[in-house]
Amino acid sequence: MVGRNGAGKSTLLRVVAGILKPDEGVVENSGVTVSLLTLQAGFDPDLPGTDNAILSGMLMGYQRCQIEERMEAIEDFSELGAFMKEPVKTYSSGMRSRLGFSVAMYLSPDVLLLDEILSVGDKHFRKKAEEAMFKKIHSNQTVLIVSHSETQIERLCDRVVAL
Repeated sequence: MVGRNGAGKSTLLRVVAGILKPDEGVVENSGVTVSLLTLQAGFDPDLPGTDNAILSGMLMGYQRCQIEERMEAIEDFSELGAFMKEPVKTYSSGMRSRLGFSVAMYLSPDVLLLDEILSVGDKHFRKKAEEAMFKKIHSNQTVLIVSHSETQIERLCDRVVAL
């Protein structure tokens, strides 16, 4: 999805995720898992990265054991190293986005909603995240991306909704 600031892109993602109710109409979810990944993600700032990964996964409907089975892959992809044991309040916004993105990548919800998340972090992680998203987009997973980067949209998307 693309559009000017204030067009409603982030609001629409929150409606699709079930966080907000639409003013009109309905959003039907036939039992699919949906994960909204945004820079304002609801991590508990006092918990370490590992606990926030577990909490995020449980909020997506996964069991703790399923998340723990994927924890090593989540930690490896995030490249946060020892910071995974540190409280999230010590993280930069880029580190929080790495953690959130890594959880979403390795838990693979049926529908992945990304709100400007691919534009954050250092160049190395942005490239790595884009490559991972390209694979997800060309798999059987549904991905909805909000971005202001026209080149990113052209590289990753085969359909565009303009608001």
